Amino acid sequence: MDLFRHPLATFLAALRFLTILPISWKSEKDSRFFKASLFWFPLVGLCIGAVVSLVLFLGNESIPQAVMPLLTIFLLALVSGFLHLDGVADSGDGLLSSRPRQQALAIMRDSRSGAMGVICLIFLILGKYCVLDNLSFTNLVSAAFCMPIGGRVAILLSMTILPYARKGEGLGRLFYSKQNYCVSLAGLFLFMLSLAFIYLPALWFVTISLLLTVALFSFWCFKKLGGATGDTLGAVCELSEFSVSFGFLIMQNHG
Repeated sequence: MDLFRHPLATFLAALRFLTILPISWKSEKDSRFFKASLFWFPLVGLCIGAVVSLVLFLGNESIPQAVMPLLTIFLLALVSGFLHLDGVADSGDGLLSSRPRQQALAIMRDSRSGAMGVICLIFLILGKYCVLDNLSFTNLVSAAFCMPIGGRVAILLSMTILPYARKGEGLGRLFYSKQNYCVSLAGLFLFMLSLAFIYLPALWFVTISLLLTVALFSFWCFKKLGGATGDTLGAVCELSEFSVSFGFLIMQNHG
């Protein structure tokens, strides 16, 4: 298995796909390692969360508190090259259209964003901002650490639940493998372990919020599209980041 024979190459394939880090070593072989790289998705999310939360922690004295939520949203989007936000826009155009399945999938392939996609982006970013702005600084840093882990775990869970919706090849299909179920369970375990380490009281609030988001969005994708696409996987990542932060807010208000 490539994961055990080439652990560094598979990790770098995941890192290159999920971030904008300019690491070129063995990049020409990424397509070979995409399936095995799924194992590293939650760990890459952990690395992203560690960097973003560290920036927030170090900037606590010099950055105005009112700017912290916006900075968190910007950094989490920037590190992925805004790829997942693009998935939100495309998914919004397709899922909210009145067209049948194949036409909705065709709409999602269009690089231009329609009104539905833009509206979805606006509401998602506003939603993230409203939630993060109502968190205490400690919970904001904790949420920033856990959000990218939860988002990448959500991608794995969605791939386990849903078949690939498009016929033929597509970006999302490159990652589908028989190991998706085991990898998603391992990712969920890492997510819950991280939550327990960061702030144990948030464990069940946040985990349930994440799982509900993945389940409901996956059901919608299956009913409308017949499965997942690369765009919907990006969208579920962003929606799950929001649900993780919302779980922290619920925990804070009930604490």
